[in-house]
Amino acid sequence: MSETETERLTERVIDPRGLVAYQPGSIVSRMLINTPAGTITIFAFDADEGLSEHTAPYDAVLEVLEGEALITIAGTDYSLTAGEMIIMPAGKPHAVQAITQFKMMLTMIHA
Repeated sequence: MSETETERLTERVIDPRGLVAYQPGSIVSRMLINTPAGTITIFAFDADEGLSEHTAPYDAVLEVLEGEALITIAGTDYSLTAGEMIIMPAGKPHAVQAITQFKMMLTMIHA
């Protein structure tokens, strides 16, 4: 993201749901913050799309903005809907699967 694009989002009231649009059969993302301290990224998943199991070196907070998703962390499934969030610990395998079209905000803390 260019500095100009980031600046356009600062000091404004933002509805993050409007920052990414659904696309059929796809996952769309937009990074809002990318600093040495961490990242904030908004995602839009079409229904039945997902991210396969993987690990990350940092803790991550996943907040569902709209829709419903199945989040799997170390083999345990969690069903989340709009307004709910879950913390995914660093180093634990996790996956994301859209039940319906859904949007999420992912905040990754670099420590």
